Amino acid sequence: MDNTKKTIRTGILSFGMSGKVFHAPFLKEHQGFALEAVVERTEKKAHHSYPEIKSHDTVDALIADPNIELVVVNTPNASHFEFALKALQAGKHVLVEKPITVTSDQAKKLYAAAKRHNVHIFPYQNRRFDSDFLSIQKVLDSGKLGRLVEVHMRYDRYRHHISPKAHKETPVPGSGLLNDLGPHVLDAVLSLFGNPISWTKNLGQFRPNTQVDDYAHIHLLYPNDVQVFLTMSMLVVEEQPAFILNGTKGSYLKHRTNIQEVQLSEGMSPGDPLFGMEDPSKFGILTTIDEEGKRTRETIPSDKSTYLNLFEYVYQTIRNGKPYPVTEEQVIKQLEILES
Repeated sequence: MDNTKKTIRTGILSFGMSGKVFHAPFLKEHQGFALEAVVERTEKKAHHSYPEIKSHDTVDALIADPNIELVVVNTPNASHFEFALKALQAGKHVLVEKPITVTSDQAKKLYAAAKRHNVHIFPYQNRRFDSDFLSIQKVLDSGKLGRLVEVHMRYDRYRHHISPKAHKETPVPGSGLLNDLGPHVLDAVLSLFGNPISWTKNLGQFRPNTQVDDYAHIHLLYPNDVQVFLTMSMLVVEEQPAFILNGTKGSYLKHRTNIQEVQLSEGMSPGDPLFGMEDPSKFGILTTIDEEGKRTRETIPSDKSTYLNLFEYVYQTIRNGKPYPVTEEQVIKQLEILES
């Protein structure tokens, strides 16, 4: 690869957990990217892991850097629109963490700005590249469930305390559990089944002294009366299946794994042969029934997964004009459901 012509020089707007875990390792691993710069407002730590990196004091300074072609917006939710718009207007491509903005109107303005300035905006929907989600796609494609009847997806945690992260725990735009985890499960549903016919939503506040929602439930209705239920909770002590699919000929149960997040947090490189390999104990179970009523139970091995594929899509879109899998229509519908 001719790095002087092909490498996408990239800057990250925050070097906290998401910058260190979900972005920098993949930008380092993928030969099509060069991690050029980061914003560190107080402590300068990025150079310990990336000696050649440039550390800017402000977002504006990084966006103004003429060497930067792609900007990763991984700041608090309420700032996504402002920072992404500045980067687009500066002629930069932009990769934005979920939710891409806190309203659908803001997202429409970003897509319009990207078109005006002849650059791309990419929603960072990494969970499409998790082994658990890939296993759901595999089971649905197999047809073994028969006609789909009911889908349950959960994203649970147990955090009884109030987090010190003010942007998540105070009632500001984009805060609360729905905006934190809702984009993951909604993106999964929209990518698998398209737009729903209708939906209803309920929020709850159960932790002592919470100022934001820590429980959310969305019921979506699809053609042929397919029922989809999405649940997010901060108060689930006992782990439950994150994915339950029921059809006329079978059922599939799968727990969430987050294997890549765990491995990255432990310092494993995305280039490690074991990266993204799910423990067999976490594999999903498919139970089918034939016309005679005989049940067959089988384990569905999970495929190796890597978020490197997301960055490959970004690269191919920027350099070769190939379509990015997360569409503008999906993003707008996701936000319409979140803000309804």
